[in-house]
Amino acid sequence: MVVVPPANGWRWLQRGFGFFQRAPLAWILVAVSYWMLVSVVGLVPYVGLVAVMMATPAFAVSFMAMCRELERGRPLEPKLLFAGFRLRPGALAALGGAYLLAIVGILVASRLFDDGLLMRWMLAGKAVPRDEASAGAMATAAAAAFVLFVPVIMAFWFAPVLVAWHGMPAPKALFFSFFASLRNWRAFLVYGIAAALLAGVAPGVAFALLAVAARGSQAAGGMMSVVALAVVVVLLPTLYASFYASYRDVFADQPAG
Repeated sequence: MVVVPPANGWRWLQRGFGFFQRAPLAWILVAVSYWMLVSVVGLVPYVGLVAVMMATPAFAVSFMAMCRELERGRPLEPKLLFAGFRLRPGALAALGGAYLLAIVGILVASRLFDDGLLMRWMLAGKAVPRDEASAGAMATAAAAAFVLFVPVIMAFWFAPVLVAWHGMPAPKALFFSFFASLRNWRAFLVYGIAAALLAGVAPGVAFALLAVAARGSQAAGGMMSVVALAVVVVLLPTLYASFYASYRDVFADQPAG
């Protein structure tokens, strides 16, 4: 486990984009396939959400495996999307169960702020009342849930790959992941800010410029849709690959699987 400089948080995104550049069409195909699969499974009430949560660690390992193959000079094949399900599936399922319980626990805790509005919206897709009081309460609950989610994401950031590639039991992997993230909090802070800017601010500026440039044009909506699609198909694979970049950086003294 290595403590890296804060600037490495930005480099993780740069390296993630580098992985995307090696096989852009394959990355787009895999990312779109993943989100379509997750969306379809998630349509099944309750069971679908549980299945998606349980499978999250295995899919995380799959994306790690894709980057490892590219790093070794091999092609990115679509079948790698399910590579994570072949390595210690029982331990990864246990990790998925822990992740599910953590998310549910956070949503239950958020009820203290909005009487369950956020939880019902997230778990059951129920509409949120549009009055100002409900909106304010839900915003407070969302902020509280985010604060509670930070230590959870720290514990799960490296845990799937530590379970699958390093043979750690789930509790040990969660422990090592949490403290690896904690010791590298500066790099993760830079990473989080940079990712937020890329995912939110940059597309927002692009949409604003398009709106001004195409004011009154019937093509404005289509142009914005194209930009949104471009952001999604480039940004999502870049983020997935940046997870591997952070793992290789922080666990530089460990073999990659």
